[in-house]
Amino acid sequence: METILIPQQKEGKHNDLYFSADFATRDEAVDCFKRAYKRLLNPKVWHELGGIFSGEFVLVDETGNQPHRLAQLGDIYRIDLPGPGTSAGNGYDWVRIDAIDDRSDETGEEELFSLRVAPTFNPSHATPVTAHFFKPGASSTFVVSRTGNQVKAGYHGRNEVPNNDTVSTIDNLRNSMMGTAALAGLSEIQWSSMMEALLKPELGG
Repeated sequence: METILIPQQKEGKHNDLYFSADFATRDEAVDCFKRAYKRLLNPKVWHELGGIFSGEFVLVDETGNQPHRLAQLGDIYRIDLPGPGTSAGNGYDWVRIDAIDDRSDETGEEELFSLRVAPTFNPSHATPVTAHFFKPGASSTFVVSRTGNQVKAGYHGRNEVPNNDTVSTIDNLRNSMMGTAALAGLSEIQWSSMMEALLKPELGG
C-alpha cells in the first residue's frame, strides 16, 4: 500500500528511510498503527521521538495561535533547531502541512496514513518569506501503514536544497550551514530515530 503524497525528485538531495514491526496479533498491529499516526499529528512529542539532537516542534494554526488538538491540514509546525535561527522565522524554522492521505481502516487488512510538510513562512511575519533552511519545493513525507500484523513507518525527503537566496545575508549563511549539515546526513539520524520510535509502545522506549 503506497501513498500518493511523495513528490517527484527534481533537484538537491532526497532520502528514504524505512522501519517495520511485526506483531503476534492483529489487534496489537492496529493499536501500533493508531498510535503511530496520532504521534505524527502531535508535534510536541517529535523531539522525544527524534532524540536529543533533534529540533523541538510546536503546532501553530494559520493565525499563529497554538491550538490544543491534533494537527490538521493547513496547520504549521514551528521548529526550534539547535543553534541560531533566522530573522525571517523569528529564530525558528517553519513548515506547513500541505497534504494528508488518510486511509485508516481498522476493519481491513491494509491501512495507511501519510502526512507531508513543506517549508513555509512565519505566520507572525508581515512579509510572506519562506522561513526554513531548505528552499520552497523541498518536502518531507511521513508514512505509516499496516498490512495484517505488520506495521511500517517511512520518511521521504525530496528536493532538499539550502535556502540561501533570501534578502538577508545572515539568514543565507545560517541556512547554508543548516542545509549543508542536513545534506551531510545529520537529518537522517533524527528521522531514523523518529521513524523507529513511532512504532514503539512507549516514548523513548
